[in-house]
Amino acid sequence: MQIHNLSEINSVLNHFLGQIRNVNVHTDSMRFRRNIERIGEIMAYELSKTLEYNDIEIKTPLGTKNTTEIANQVVICSILRAGLPLHTGFLNYFDAAENGFISARRHHPNNDDYFDILVEYQAIADFNGKNLILVDPMLATGQSIVAVFKNLIETGTAKEIHIAVVIAAPEGIAYLEQHLPDNCHLWIATLDESLDENSYIVPGLGDAGDLSYGSKL
Repeated sequence: MQIHNLSEINSVLNHFLGQIRNVNVHTDSMRFRRNIERIGEIMAYELSKTLEYNDIEIKTPLGTKNTTEIANQVVICSILRAGLPLHTGFLNYFDAAENGFISARRHHPNNDDYFDILVEYQAIADFNGKNLILVDPMLATGQSIVAVFKNLIETGTAKEIHIAVVIAAPEGIAYLEQHLPDNCHLWIATLDESLDENSYIVPGLGDAGDLSYGSKL
C-alpha cells in the first residue's frame, strides 16, 4: 500500500487541522464541517496529481488550446455519517464524480470492549474501471474501512483505489497494510500517536460525526 502523508510539509492544511482539534474552536459544528470540507479539497487536489490524464484540444472564444483532462471517471464513496463533510470537499474538486454512500458502525454484542463492524447500507455508482476514492475522517483500528472495502469489491473492480482519511493512527495503517491490496493508495492529512484503551485516536479530536452533526442516541 502506498501511503501519502500530507502534513509532512507545512501548508494551510495544518492550520485547518489545528482548528478541528482545538476544543475552543471545534464545538462550532458549522465551522468544524467547513474545515473538514476544506481539508477534503486540499486532499483532492494533492490526489489529483497522481491520476492519469488524456491530452485534449478545446476551443476558446479566440482559438484553440491543448490541455488535459482526467482519463478515468472518479467515484467518491463516503462512510456515513462522519464522512459527509469530507465527501463534500472532494466533490467540490471532482465535481463530475459519481458518488456512493455506505454505513459502518461499531457493534458491541456483549456490551464490553469487544466490537465488530456492521455494514448495513450501501448505495454506490458503478465503479468498474474507474478511480474509486473511499473517504472517512478517522482511521482508528482500520476495521471499518476494511469491512467497507470487502463489501465494495463484491460489486465491482476499480481501476485505482484511493482511501482518504483526515487523522490516522499507526495501528489502523498497519491493519490496512495487512488486509488491503498492495496497489491501494492511502492518503492521510496527518498521523497521530496511538489508540487508547477504547480504540479511539490519541490525541485525535473526539467523535467526528458528533462534532459535525450533534450527539447521537
